[in-house]
Amino acid sequence: MENRFSVKLSTIIEELQLKKLYFEDEMNEIEIVSANVNRPGLQIIGFFHYFDPERIEIIGKVEMTYLEKMTSTQRAQSMEVLFSKGIPAAVITRTMEPFPEMVEAAKKYKVPLLQTDEVTSRFMSELIRNLSVWLAPRVTRHGVLVEVYGEGLLILGDSGVGKSETAIELLKRGHRLVADDAVEIKKVSNSSLVGSSPDIIRHFIELRGIGIINVKNIFGMGAVKDTEKIDLVVHLEHWKDGQEYDRLGMETTYTDILGVKIPSLTVPVRQGRNLAVIIEVAAMNNRQKRMGFNAAQELHDRLTENLEKNSN
Repeated sequence: MENRFSVKLSTIIEELQLKKLYFEDEMNEIEIVSANVNRPGLQIIGFFHYFDPERIEIIGKVEMTYLEKMTSTQRAQSMEVLFSKGIPAAVITRTMEPFPEMVEAAKKYKVPLLQTDEVTSRFMSELIRNLSVWLAPRVTRHGVLVEVYGEGLLILGDSGVGKSETAIELLKRGHRLVADDAVEIKKVSNSSLVGSSPDIIRHFIELRGIGIINVKNIFGMGAVKDTEKIDLVVHLEHWKDGQEYDRLGMETTYTDILGVKIPSLTVPVRQGRNLAVIIEVAAMNNRQKRMGFNAAQELHDRLTENLEKNSN
């Protein structure tokens, strides 16, 4: 069964700066589990087929105008049915004042009634965007996540292969650390992964022989970042004699994480190799590929063209 994640209603209220019209202290613990929201236009007139009671209800100008046309008795009946469905919260947009019947129904069924000054469409977009991140499927990987020239690089490899040491060298060269040791990865869309660090170890990095250091304190605020999209996976492995390693890069390999295929490469590690420089070049090369330029393909085309000329 697929894992379901949740976010506390209090977090949403704080993040989106919502005003509390009706709210009790215990409502801070309400868990939101659906990344979708609903505008209850059809529900106001009594249509509840395919209604999902786990969604936050957004009441905008259209809904409020329709409710205004109703009699007090009709509004009370409509709100009674809607709020009795066990919805987690209702938000009124445009700073519009709620009808008394709406407040009464909210109090009766213990449903938080909130308010925002944003227009409905803009608020819905912002709420859905935040919910998509908060409730995204996620996994934790042992590795290092760094930002190099604007590219998010997830560095994986066996313990002791040099991931953290490489990250330190990259920091010295002006790049930024997102996470060391444990990388929390969220699937924010069908094609995008975002990585971050667990709160308890954020900005810390472990170096064998030295111990734990605080990157933010040593290298400054410019050396850390809280989240980053994952654009490339770099697998570090100890050099194996006789192992065939890709020398051209004609074909792109991928690593599957949460059903998303991320371009990846394997970098063999041995004494004398400057991994930080290699990873910098990998980041720039990956960006060029995403922009449509592939150096290996260009070389192949040149060689093919030269062979054709010589054969003629």
